[in-house]
Amino acid sequence: MNYGDGLGVVTVTYSPGETLAPFVDTLEKATSRPVQVILADNGSTDGVPEELAAARENVTFVPTGGNLGYGGGANRGVAALGPDIGWVLISNPDIEFAPGSVDALIAAAERWPRGGMFGPLIREPNGEVYPSARLLPSIGRGIGHAVFGPVWKSNPWTRAYRQETEPVERTAGWLSGSCFLMRREAFDSVSGFDERYFMYFEDVDLGERVGAAGWLNVYVPEAEVVHIGGHSTARSSDRMLREHHRSAYRYLADRYTGVLWAPFRAVLKAGLALRVWAVTRKS
Repeated sequence: MNYGDGLGVVTVTYSPGETLAPFVDTLEKATSRPVQVILADNGSTDGVPEELAAARENVTFVPTGGNLGYGGGANRGVAALGPDIGWVLISNPDIEFAPGSVDALIAAAERWPRGGMFGPLIREPNGEVYPSARLLPSIGRGIGHAVFGPVWKSNPWTRAYRQETEPVERTAGWLSGSCFLMRREAFDSVSGFDERYFMYFEDVDLGERVGAAGWLNVYVPEAEVVHIGGHSTARSSDRMLREHHRSAYRYLADRYTGVLWAPFRAVLKAGLALRVWAVTRKS
């Protein structure tokens, strides 16, 4: 399908509370373009998304019909956009945009005609830069990062995987799903998010499939946002930790299939289960 040059923003809401209004307010200063905002709601009970949509002319409340997870909700939100929308920004509702940040992402797309996905520099609330543009996981980096990451933060496997270098515009294996811009044709070319991932690794999987489809994932540090919720607390609960490890297993098991890889998958599943047990036992 041929799309127009309009900009749509999709955020997945689930009782977002007080973070949602600043998300929309800062978005207005992030771009000079008219913006259509879709609140893809996964079953909020606080009434905030409905109230905000009723008060803002460019905001539409779209119930997804249940808690579909981040990827499932985002897919429903993108599907609600009209054919005039050729640029789609998908974001958590607890993001605050720096002035001009979305325009900077669109400007980068002009420099990267094969770019399909564009990610901003993401700061934590304390100002620290979150490593949001990384290499794709491999067995070696994955094991090293998983084993040594919690106790040796500067280990070489984690540093290589997280690509913690001076922020420069560059390509990456994948970009954080908490905030990114996509050409809608690139989103369509990979059929959006894989909805089997309820939470975590849906962005890693999307980035890999975007690359496999011939597009580039581009990190644009000139564009800045702040993740108010913060990645530092995102996996604090035992349930979130279990979801993260479940998704990690799905991602790797999908890529190492067949009888020959069965022993690896069995060891991987046992190792991840042991890691969850060890971490949750201490908490």
